[in-house]
Amino acid sequence: MYEEAKQLINAAERIVVVQAENPDGDSLGSSLALEEILGDLGKQVVMHCPVEIPKYLRYFPGWDRVTMEFDAKTDLAIIVDTSADVLLTKVLDTPGVRSFFESHPVLVIDHHATKSTLTFDHTPLFEEAIATSEVIYRLAKNAGWPINEQAAEHLLGAQLADSLGLSIATVTPESYRIAAELTELGAHVAAIEDRRREFMKKSPEILKYKGELIQRIEYLLDGKLALVHVPWEDIQAYSDQYNPSVLVLDEMRLVENVQVAVAIKTYPDGKLTGKLRTNLPVADAVAGYFGGGGHVYAAGFRVYESYDTVIKELTTAVSKALEAHDEAA
Repeated sequence: MYEEAKQLINAAERIVVVQAENPDGDSLGSSLALEEILGDLGKQVVMHCPVEIPKYLRYFPGWDRVTMEFDAKTDLAIIVDTSADVLLTKVLDTPGVRSFFESHPVLVIDHHATKSTLTFDHTPLFEEAIATSEVIYRLAKNAGWPINEQAAEHLLGAQLADSLGLSIATVTPESYRIAAELTELGAHVAAIEDRRREFMKKSPEILKYKGELIQRIEYLLDGKLALVHVPWEDIQAYSDQYNPSVLVLDEMRLVENVQVAVAIKTYPDGKLTGKLRTNLPVADAVAGYFGGGGHVYAAGFRVYESYDTVIKELTTAVSKALEAHDEAA
């Protein structure tokens, strides 16, 4: 598995690292780590994301080197933290990008268990892990590539972001070993957390808005499903300061009896996006109902249907996922 990835990287001189249109701490940290690791190998690395990096992720130093412009003058594309076609729509809709993927080698590094839905040829490097950064760490160790202090910090930051500080149920002993080895390489949890907390600070306006969002929360399926709607007007008004979904999802998930928390955003073009956080390992199954994917405790999807239709389908998907989980328990 590692051999194909190493061969592609060794053969390339200039590489573009691509994130999906829903960047998170893992995708950003993984991209920045690859920039460091591959840069030390003499590769020219550019990083691409089709949307601006959200402010709450800017505690990763170097985030501003990620560009919204796709660089087609590269030999290899590395897609990180997704193998879902639907999450790369903005990338693929950029003129010339789909043809680039179809005519150049593409390496996809992901830690999600869901099957790839990408419609172009690619080399998968998929492994069970709590974060894509762990897969990148294993690749670098297997290849004997040096991991400098900044790369170690990016990898650890990505690992912490996707595992809620190494606190989720899917964390393994290896996860702690990797975190320890990254710490030995110079990364420090305290430094990462200090920066993260600084960027997590909210303005009085955002705190007031958070209160309004909390009042909008609906409870369905006898309280097992918590749902909040974020309309386009809210996205316009607040998302530049803070992601509205992130403001309330964890609180929703911690309400008594709630097993699944979902934030639905609606856009003027008819698009709806769903972000899920769950207390049971069902998030990927629920998102998969809509063609999305992600982790078992955190996932997302995007559809083009009416809000009322999506809520009905969401209720059905959550009900089936919880029933399946109970039957398997």
